[in-house]
Amino acid sequence: MKPEHLSLLNSVSAPTVHPDGGRAVVSVIRPDFDADSYVGQLWDVPLDADKAPRRLTRGFRDTAPSFSPDGLALAFLRAAAEGKPQLHVVDAGGGEPQVLTEAALGVTSFCWSPDSRHILFSARTPEEGRYGTVGGVPAGGEDARLITDYQYRMNGVGYTADKPLQLFVVDVPDIDDEPKVVPVGRALKSRGSSAAEQDEGATATAADACRGLLPSATQLTFAATDHTGESFSADGSAIYCVAALHEGSDHDLETRIYRIPAAGGVPVPVTPSGAPRQAVHNVRESGNGQWLFFLAQDLGESGKDFVARNTALHVMPAPGGEVTRLSDAEIMDLGSGERGIELHGPDSVLLLNNARGTVDLLEFGATGAYRSLVHGDRVVTGAASAGTSIVISFADSATAGDVAVLTGGQWRSVTDFSSKFRAEAGVLEPQELTFQSADGYPVHGWLVMPPGGGPHPVLLNIHGGPFAQYTAALFDEAQVYAEAGYAVLMCNPRGSAGYGQAHGRSIKEKMGTVDMEDVLAFLEGALAKYQELDAGALGIMGGSYGGYLAAWTIGQDHRFKAAIVERGFLDPVSFTGSSDIGWFFGGEYTGRSAEQMASQSPMAVIGNVRTPSLIIHSEDDLRCPVEQGQRYFTALKQQGVETALLLFPGENHELSRSGTPHHRRQRFEEILRWWSRFLPTEANPASPSGEHCTR
Repeated sequence: MKPEHLSLLNSVSAPTVHPDGGRAVVSVIRPDFDADSYVGQLWDVPLDADKAPRRLTRGFRDTAPSFSPDGLALAFLRAAAEGKPQLHVVDAGGGEPQVLTEAALGVTSFCWSPDSRHILFSARTPEEGRYGTVGGVPAGGEDARLITDYQYRMNGVGYTADKPLQLFVVDVPDIDDEPKVVPVGRALKSRGSSAAEQDEGATATAADACRGLLPSATQLTFAATDHTGESFSADGSAIYCVAALHEGSDHDLETRIYRIPAAGGVPVPVTPSGAPRQAVHNVRESGNGQWLFFLAQDLGESGKDFVARNTALHVMPAPGGEVTRLSDAEIMDLGSGERGIELHGPDSVLLLNNARGTVDLLEFGATGAYRSLVHGDRVVTGAASAGTSIVISFADSATAGDVAVLTGGQWRSVTDFSSKFRAEAGVLEPQELTFQSADGYPVHGWLVMPPGGGPHPVLLNIHGGPFAQYTAALFDEAQVYAEAGYAVLMCNPRGSAGYGQAHGRSIKEKMGTVDMEDVLAFLEGALAKYQELDAGALGIMGGSYGGYLAAWTIGQDHRFKAAIVERGFLDPVSFTGSSDIGWFFGGEYTGRSAEQMASQSPMAVIGNVRTPSLIIHSEDDLRCPVEQGQRYFTALKQQGVETALLLFPGENHELSRSGTPHHRRQRFEEILRWWSRFLPTEANPASPSGEHCTR
């Protein structure tokens, strides 16, 4: 894979399955260099082996498909090239979609009512006078913000208190109804005179008339905080959501379950008996209406101890009562998947589980019984069921996203959205490895070997998180670097997800200890095992926590010819006030005392660094703010270490995953240019000094 092949990477959404069980629909999205955006449509996927998938819609970016419970309609989100995603519905068999919303900042998520007559959706709702709600007032001309809370920003969103995520319900028009038309001429003038009586002489415009064509949405929540995880009760009389409405919510990470009448009313907390302090992420009432399933992480007595807390499944009677934890949080982590809990039958649910570099599919019943439905070298990204079929979206070493059906326990792939990518870019298969750390602890990961016999320069790649995991699924980073002639090593050291809670919590108040030992042991194990690897030509790189550990390592170990430190957590002290999560993250991971922070801070050991280092950061990163990279770069430069700072405008912490296609390609090109200077290969020959960065 080369940087220009990014546009061939198709990602596939979680599926929605028609109630008759005969077909599914997914969204297939890819980066597009011409539009410098992400484009894609909905695809109809027959589950009959004799029929081929077909493109169902033709919007610029159509996402989040969901069949109505009666199977007559399909809802989804559509965004125009410069627009926000809005809710649309279309006949389940295809046709011209109808738009249902005009949310100023777009619709975030939605779900159907059980009777298929209503849709519940969430949308960020701007405060009057901000975000274009008043003409002629640009962002720089808005009123000042008076901040009194810790929690006022979020990476990728910006300020949150003045545009909280609120819930709305909208009636779904009959799919067969004649479409309304925009009034013109006398009809428009007639409407204008009515508007004038109400608005001191103002006249209705064509835009006003267009807005009148959409069904009216009823707002259900109003508190100045986000309301997420929305769903209907089984009988449609109430909705559930997750929010932080409790007293003192600005000082902890707790979120709780609330029930609201579907017609509107005051949110009522659903308080599980005997539950500890938790962050609830998702809530669903069982298909038979008897049980309430929810996913949550424990937060300890402080309500902030989030470090490496696995997400567990809980259940309680729908009316309320004693809660039962259904999954073992010590070994299972059920926090994956874009939709969280997926109902399956009258009293069962489908969930995704992070497991040792894979993501499995599990089925849980309300009584606690569970079984593994999909296990192995795959990453399940979504699942849904109808009839006797379970439909799965997944990635593996050969695809970035495809669809399979599970019938009678038998797996059958029904799409091949990565065929063009494999044909034009090629795929290098990862090799699974386990080596022992210095204390004998097993370290699991992968090697992606480049073509040819070697000796190959080696890149030690470290993931972010730290409570995250590398998997065996197709990974653009590893493919690009290996194609350029580098052996890519990536492992899941202590602190990672997927190997049990104890594994993840090993680095609490001990960052840069056993985690550094693990990644270096993995490197040394691979060098000893494979003669094709060049032990004298080593590079180290990582982003976010990976940037932290790369920077920390080059302050202790000088074997690397060069390093790349990307969007790093580099100084716990300044991070406390500059990051959107700084008020709690560093304190929970490193401890809060000055001595603890200094003993785990890359800035505290930067005087030891001699390794040439490229620092990559995004200007709009609120998670690991740009000041982290700027200060690290400046300190290196002041002490004479060869360094460069690569800054991306308009991007946030997610640059490498969801930045603009142009910037993602440019990032790869600059990374390869940096490595060509210090670790040249035949496929990535040395470039002249000074060409590594655009000034």
